[in-house]
Amino acid sequence: MAFSGMNRQDTIQKLQNNIYDVLVIGGGITGAGIALDAAKRGMKVALIEMQDFAAGTSSRSTKLIHGGLRYLKQLQVGVVMHSGRERAVVYENGPHVTTPEWMLLPMHRGGTFGPLSTSIGLRVYDLLAGVKKDEQKSMLNRHQTIQKAPLVRQDGLVGAGYYVEYRTDDARLTIEVMKKAVEFGATVVNYAKGESFIYNDQNQITGMNVKDLFSHLEFTIQAKKVINATGPWVDENRKKDKAKPNNKHLRLTKGIHLVVDQIHFPLKQAVYFDTEKDKRMIFAVPRNGKTYIGTTDTVYEADQANPIATKADRDYIIAAVNYMFPTVQLTADKIESSWAGVRPLIWEEGKNPSEISRKDEIWESETGLLTIAGGKLTGYRHMAEEVVDKLASILQRDFSLQFKPCMTKNQPVSGGDVGGSAKFDAFIQAQAKIGESVGLSQSEAVFLAQFYGTNAQVMFDEFKANPVEDTDALSRLTQLRLWYALNHECVMTPCDFLIRRTGHLFFNIAEAMKEKDGVIEYMAAYFQWDADIIATMVANVEQAFKFATEFPDEKQ
Repeated sequence: MAFSGMNRQDTIQKLQNNIYDVLVIGGGITGAGIALDAAKRGMKVALIEMQDFAAGTSSRSTKLIHGGLRYLKQLQVGVVMHSGRERAVVYENGPHVTTPEWMLLPMHRGGTFGPLSTSIGLRVYDLLAGVKKDEQKSMLNRHQTIQKAPLVRQDGLVGAGYYVEYRTDDARLTIEVMKKAVEFGATVVNYAKGESFIYNDQNQITGMNVKDLFSHLEFTIQAKKVINATGPWVDENRKKDKAKPNNKHLRLTKGIHLVVDQIHFPLKQAVYFDTEKDKRMIFAVPRNGKTYIGTTDTVYEADQANPIATKADRDYIIAAVNYMFPTVQLTADKIESSWAGVRPLIWEEGKNPSEISRKDEIWESETGLLTIAGGKLTGYRHMAEEVVDKLASILQRDFSLQFKPCMTKNQPVSGGDVGGSAKFDAFIQAQAKIGESVGLSQSEAVFLAQFYGTNAQVMFDEFKANPVEDTDALSRLTQLRLWYALNHECVMTPCDFLIRRTGHLFFNIAEAMKEKDGVIEYMAAYFQWDADIIATMVANVEQAFKFATEFPDEKQ
């Protein structure tokens, strides 16, 4: 059965008619990772997500699979070691959604980092993270630094550290992991909200009452164990459990990012730098003709589903850019797009947001609810391994079920089975020829191979069978991508496509604006929406554009 919203009722029927080994609540990167690990071990897996997959924190990060150099500064050695080592695993398993990004760490007189501390810090980082030889750090003098990043402030510049991080598309990574979980047998549905837990006579959780947010009908999923992997909503779901709460709870912090066209901020080299105001470290990263900058770190207590960048957030980032890149002279009118995300951190008394650990923790309530919280995008696979190991031991103890150990370390995500990162370029060249042979242009074929990996073949086959041409509303490339997203990536709304399956709203907002009406029209025909649903979808898209481009005064 294809991973499509057209099969939604069949999927819900299946969820009602089976007893699962595990029900995962939450379709972000953590939930997707758990579903893949559990399904690969042979468990019967169900997963529900109340929004779209990755709609929360997992589409709103800095979009870096990074080892967390700043955590070294806070002596969080374990976080650095696990994150650093997982980077390479994530890259090898999905080179189409992850790519190495050389990072420059400029050093100025009187700044946070001096030559000795930077050299030692990066050397320790290389050792902890097990960085391969050709990606190990180097130290640059002033002249070399200016050559790599001529926009960096030269007053007081003494040199830079130079090291590798990995850039990713967080929402794409999440959907590729989710698709692979489905391939291994997981039954997965988005826009389905867990309303209340079901208990047996021993007061143990045995499932959940769920509401389909499209039909508004409720249904029941039965499972031996339930895992709460809902990120910022972890505490909200724990409150639905009749168990006494433990003393752990989340502290939510908000991070925002701004996107600027390279015409206004022609950055060619990613830079990790400290701000003048409070010496926090932030990133400026070039990506496909744009530069994006972030992030902030402020306590957040408003709506988890719709965090937005305020004027204060925007001005903080602009001031940081103009301090480190004085010739850029960035102004508010040059900002094309933005996004805001909420980090679900485990609260630690007496610590400010930037100091709270990014480590993950797993708790089990007296009613059997397993909760995983904290952690970072980079460590999603390792976090999943930890929680599924615990799940497997409980299923063995309570139900005498035996499962294999974790097998995801060398498991490509969907689209990632290209023979490893070393063979990815050759794969793209070979795929481009196939794409051209069915009538696509070389640039279209190369783009699809780079973006979708081995799944590009599905689009090539579709184009060969049903060739389309550009229309006034949609380019043929967008039509092809939309066809794929609807039939193989469970897209249910135009925002799913414009934000999380393509990233257009953030990184190509002019294109998103131009094609949004065509996308709505295409989807309306596909799903046979009536006028009321179309009006709702139009309003949702308009709101998404507003959130990305307007900066209110509110404190949150």
